[in-house]
Amino acid sequence: AREFCAGEKNGLAEELAEIQSRLLDVGSRVATPLTTSEARAAARAAFSEAHVEMLERRIDAMSEELPALTSFLLVSGGRASVFLHQARVVCRRAERRCVPLVRRGECPDVVRVYLNRLSDYMFTAARYAAMKAGRAEEPYKKAA
Repeated sequence: AREFCAGEKNGLAEELAEIQSRLLDVGSRVATPLTTSEARAAARAAFSEAHVEMLERRIDAMSEELPALTSFLLVSGGRASVFLHQARVVCRRAERRCVPLVRRGECPDVVRVYLNRLSDYMFTAARYAAMKAGRAEEPYKKAA
């Protein structure tokens, strides 16, 4: 999605590069279980609540520019938007896989919260990318 965002000049490419780095940090945190890791290793793999706060700020800023959401949306809105929607699905899956680790005390809850907020960021970014590209979002239509 980052390459498509850069090509469409929607302002998201730099944020996505930052997020990719934070996802490597998430991987380090998950790979360093709190229950069995040495204190030094756990400290090295610490994950800050500040990363969640950054996502919240960006979600709010993009949402201010977007039209109100009045229905469910189908994956649409152009290439960057579609890839961001796909990234959202992957984030939701990662969050679900993280829940058992948090429940067992192997991973701090901030990682699950980050993945949750990241999926919301990806949804908002997909809508934002569609808007910046001048592409319509396709609403869900209930079967007749």
